[in-house]
Amino acid sequence: MEVVIESVVTKRLGALPVAAEFLRRLDVAGIVDALCRPDPRADLTHGQVIEVLVANRLTAPAPLFRVGDWAREWAVEEVFGVESDLLNDDRLARALDAIAPHLDRLAGSVGAAAISAFGLDTARIHWDMTSMSVHGSYPVEDQDEGYPMVKYGHPKDRRVDLKQIQAGLGVSADGGVPVHTKVFDGGAGEVAQVVDAIKALRHLAGERRLLLIADSKLYSWGNIAALLDAGVDFIAPVPAAKVPDAFYAALDLDRAAPVDYSPEREEHLPPEQRGRYRVLEDVHRIPGPRKRDRVLEIRRVLVHSTGSADGQRQAREKRLAKAAAELEKVQHGAGGRYYSTPEKIAARIGVIAKTRRVASCLRTAITTDEQGRPTLDWHFDEQVLAAEAAADGWYALVTSRSAEASDASQVLLDYKGQGDIERRYGDFKGPLAVTPVFVQHNRRVAALIQVICLALLVFCLIERQVRRALDGDGRMQGLYPNGQRVRPTARMILYHLGQLQLRVGSATDPPTVLMARGIHLHLLDLLGLEVTQPRWPQT
Repeated sequence: MEVVIESVVTKRLGALPVAAEFLRRLDVAGIVDALCRPDPRADLTHGQVIEVLVANRLTAPAPLFRVGDWAREWAVEEVFGVESDLLNDDRLARALDAIAPHLDRLAGSVGAAAISAFGLDTARIHWDMTSMSVHGSYPVEDQDEGYPMVKYGHPKDRRVDLKQIQAGLGVSADGGVPVHTKVFDGGAGEVAQVVDAIKALRHLAGERRLLLIADSKLYSWGNIAALLDAGVDFIAPVPAAKVPDAFYAALDLDRAAPVDYSPEREEHLPPEQRGRYRVLEDVHRIPGPRKRDRVLEIRRVLVHSTGSADGQRQAREKRLAKAAAELEKVQHGAGGRYYSTPEKIAARIGVIAKTRRVASCLRTAITTDEQGRPTLDWHFDEQVLAAEAAADGWYALVTSRSAEASDASQVLLDYKGQGDIERRYGDFKGPLAVTPVFVQHNRRVAALIQVICLALLVFCLIERQVRRALDGDGRMQGLYPNGQRVRPTARMILYHLGQLQLRVGSATDPPTVLMARGIHLHLLDLLGLEVTQPRWPQT
C-alpha cells in the first residue's frame, strides 16, 4: 500500500479578504477595465493588476519589483485568483501606463462608487494638498507634459534637495473618507488648484449644498471672490499675518460666547482640565490686488482657545529663556576673543533674534567702555510681551455661510473636522508608504500616486465600517494589551488582521483560515465578512 504524505502550505492571509471585498464593492477592477480596454491575449486585465497593487499597499507595501515576492508569500492567488509569477515589474508598469491617461475619470468614478455603495454623506468636504518627494533627476525634457510633472517646489517634508509631486484630497466629514483625489505638478501652487477642485467636489455632492473646509491657503482675494461668485459655502482660517496681534489684544473675551466642544484627545480629562472655546464675529474686508477690484466683505468668526493660549504662552517662555541665555553669553563675552567688536556683537544678536523669534520685543544697546571695549545691554520690552500675551489663543475663520444657516459656534464645530484630513495625510505617508517614490517616468509616478489614493480610500472605508458597526461610544477592547477601550483606527485594524494565516490545503483538504485570537473574529464580524470558507473573491 502506497502512503502519500502531503505537505501543509501556510501563507499569510492578513487583510487580503477585507481588501478584496471592499474593492469588489467599489468595482475598481470593472471601472479600470472600462477605461482601459484589456488585451484579450493577456493573462491579467489592468483592473486585476491595479486591485492587487492596492491590496499590496494595504497589507505590506513593496517596491514594484518586489510585488511578485510579496504575492508568493501572501495568499494573493487564493484571494484574488492572480498568480504571483504574472506580477513582474514590467506587467505592473504597463498597468500604470494604461491608467495614466484616465486618472481623473478613475478617481471620479471610484469616488462616486464609494458614495453610492457605502452611503457617504458628502455635504461637508475638507480639502487640502500635500507633497511627496521623488528620488531621481527627472529632467524636464524627459518628462511627458501631458501628465503631472515632477518638479522642485515647497515640500512638506523639507526635502528641498528632492523634486516632488503633489496630491489633493477632498475628505468627507462622514468618516474622513477621501472621496475626491487629484495628482498635481510638483511646482503647482496650492491656491491655484482650489477653484478647479470645487467643481469636482460640487459634482460629487450632487443636489446637496456643499460646504468646503480648507486651510489658510484658500485665503486669497481671487479664491474667495470665485467661491462667492459660484455660491459655494466655505470655511477657512485667516493667515496669522493678516490679523495684527493688537486687534486680538483689544477683543473683550467676556463678550465671547462659549462653545460646547472638547477635542477628542481631552475626552478622558475632567471637565475643568479640558480646553475651552469662545467665539465672537464681525465682518472682514479683503481688498483686491488692483484698485478697480471690489472689496470683498465676508463674515469672520473670531475664536479663542484656552488650550492654544497655554501652548503659545509656554512656547514664548521657552523662546525667551533660550534667547536670554544666549544673550547673557554674548554680554559676558563682549570685548573678548569672540565678540571683540560692536559689529560681531550685532551680528550675533541678529542671529539670536531671528532663530529665537524675539526681534519684536528685544531691545539692545551696544556701547564702549573707558578702555574702548564694546559692551552690551539688553532687555525684553514688557509692553510688547503683554500685547502678545493678550493675543494668545485667538485666531480667525472666514465663512460665506450666513448667521441664519450656521451661528458662530457651528462654524467652529464644522471647521474642527479639518484635523481629519491631516490624519489622512499621515496615513497616506505612513502605513501606505507613499514616500519615498522610486518610479521611472512622470506618468508612472502620477499613476502610482493615484493607486495609493485608492488604497487610502479603502483604508478609510474600513475604519468607518468598523466604527459604525460598534454600539454606544464607538469604542472597543482588544486592540491594546491592557484592555483599554479605544476608537479603532484603520492602522490598528489592519495590524491585527495582518496576523491571519491561511493553510492552503490540497485537493482533499480545503483551505482553512487560522484564527489566532478572538479579536480577529470580532473585527471580521464588524466588517460584515466571513472568511472561514475561502475561496475569494466571491462571485
